[in-house]
Amino acid sequence: MQNDKKVVTLLAIMKKSLLLCVILIATLLAGCKDETVTTAEQQDGVDTIPMMIMQIRKCAKLYTAEYQVHKIITHDDQMSLQGTFLQQKFDIKLPMSSRKIAIPVDATLKAYIDFSDFTEKNIVQRDNKIEIILPDPKVELTESRIDHNEIKRYVSLMRSNFTDAELTDYEKQGRAAILNSVPKLGIIDMAMESAAHTLIPLIKQMGYEEEDITITFRKKFTTNDLPILLDSNTIENAGE
Repeated sequence: MQNDKKVVTLLAIMKKSLLLCVILIATLLAGCKDETVTTAEQQDGVDTIPMMIMQIRKCAKLYTAEYQVHKIITHDDQMSLQGTFLQQKFDIKLPMSSRKIAIPVDATLKAYIDFSDFTEKNIVQRDNKIEIILPDPKVELTESRIDHNEIKRYVSLMRSNFTDAELTDYEKQGRAAILNSVPKLGIIDMAMESAAHTLIPLIKQMGYEEEDITITFRKKFTTNDLPILLDSNTIENAGE
């Protein structure tokens, strides 16, 4: 009988010990769970965003696209006799007085994005998704030249040939025409795509999945945005 009591007591002690072990394990698991949540929160923005900004700023002036443009500038003029006769105005084109010229202009455009002022304002987070709003791109005209061997011209006997000053002025017009076409050339889209190839691997290292990363500009740029898009040196050169 005494042995039976010892067995019952031993079983009771074992049950209490087992219950204590279960409680201890549950407590440890709860502690690990809380710690995991804190780490995930840090990865979602508390620590990674400043680090991301610092890494992106290191890109500095990132050249993202280059575009070769070939444009033919044409000019056609003819001398005319203008006046008034019997209170009637007249404008008579003089024969053998026309001039025509076609000037091929080759230019190199380069687009770049300056990340030196990149801040948290350029980053939008929604849950586990992240959007990088790129700084406005800049486009510079790095080279333009006339292919003098390919110039086609026609000058009538009564007219003088085109002067160097006129050719220079036509080249200036060609540069202006090329710059005005920048929003339509696709170089801005190329700049965004190239920037994405550079930034996405960097952001993935911060723990984001590629499908959760969006790289974009703040707006769709048009010809009206040309003063914003053109590099300051290009604006100065275009005015020469």
